[in-house]
Amino acid sequence: MSDATDPWLIVGLGNPGPDYAANRHNVGFMVADLLAERIGGKFKRAQKAQAQVVEGRVGPPGPASRRVILVKPMSYMNLSGGPVTALRDFYKVPTDHVVAVHDELDVDYGMLRLKLGGGDNGHNGLKSMTKAMGPDYHRVRFGIGRPPGRMQVADFVLKDFSSTERKELAFLVDRSADAVECLLAEGLERAQSAYNS
Repeated sequence: MSDATDPWLIVGLGNPGPDYAANRHNVGFMVADLLAERIGGKFKRAQKAQAQVVEGRVGPPGPASRRVILVKPMSYMNLSGGPVTALRDFYKVPTDHVVAVHDELDVDYGMLRLKLGGGDNGHNGLKSMTKAMGPDYHRVRFGIGRPPGRMQVADFVLKDFSSTERKELAFLVDRSADAVECLLAEGLERAQSAYNS
């Protein structure tokens, strides 16, 4: 069982490369980038896995601060489990101290849902992580809504946010980063009551 001194592994899910950078599927990377900026770190290539990492502390100085390793897997979404598990093992992070930040089709755009465990809901990044280490990790689910009309899900998630969505995107990414910090500092129930919308 984990305790307060254990580090946290915060995994922003996405696909590497400039072609994917602004896609809906890459909102996890966007949140990870903002968290890195907040702790004054820059992503570097991990020695132990196909990923980029930043280490630092989140929260006020002193006993309330939490050691974090921010992760962006560079393996493509459907292979995220390998690098995440390698880093979890390397940093000796309990599985319940792993947080996946990801896009969620079944939540309306701009809404957040935090939870521990559960299914993958067809999300290939979660599917890969769950296959590699079981389902008992936290999720910060960033709602992107369902594709309009007959658009295929795969096409929808690999498209950039619409111009209307982009007007709110920076605010929503900021709120998601706040939710991650709240989860680490105050626990899941407090974060759910503050951010689940």
